[in-house]
Amino acid sequence: MNWFQKHGHWLLTIFVVFVFVQSLFFKFSNSPETIYIFEQKLDSWGASLGFPGLFAPGGIFSAKVVGSAELVASMLLLTGAAMASMRFLQLAGAALGLGVISGAIFFHLFTPLGVAVKNTDGSSDGGELFALACGVWLSCAALLWLRRSIWLAWLGRSAPGT
Repeated sequence: MNWFQKHGHWLLTIFVVFVFVQSLFFKFSNSPETIYIFEQKLDSWGASLGFPGLFAPGGIFSAKVVGSAELVASMLLLTGAAMASMRFLQLAGAALGLGVISGAIFFHLFTPLGVAVKNTDGSSDGGELFALACGVWLSCAALLWLRRSIWLAWLGRSAPGT
């Protein structure tokens, strides 16, 4: 087992948790940035497709729902990373994180939100949120690959080379 297989999961986990946790303040405090992204951009887009309220407070994809999923994923990732006997929790956190961030990437690419999000003051984030989302996606995918022996065992298979 090389260094990355033994310890690299910490780098991936810390990056994902950092991105998710630092965004919680914005999602749970109704910051202007979050209101703009979820309620003005995404909910307006959803309403134009006949699904009003999808991203609004109380909607199934509201900022607080997404933030809660990111918080749960972070807790699972950290617990599974810290406790060798509970690595399956890291796997569950990576899978949840991959699902959440896949949605974020989809909404950046296929809605008026865009890759470079325009802020309420008219400035652009220069694609920073999108770049972080891509980094989280790659990190979660790498964690799923690193922990493949767990999910392959659940499928009744073994990882190549094990």
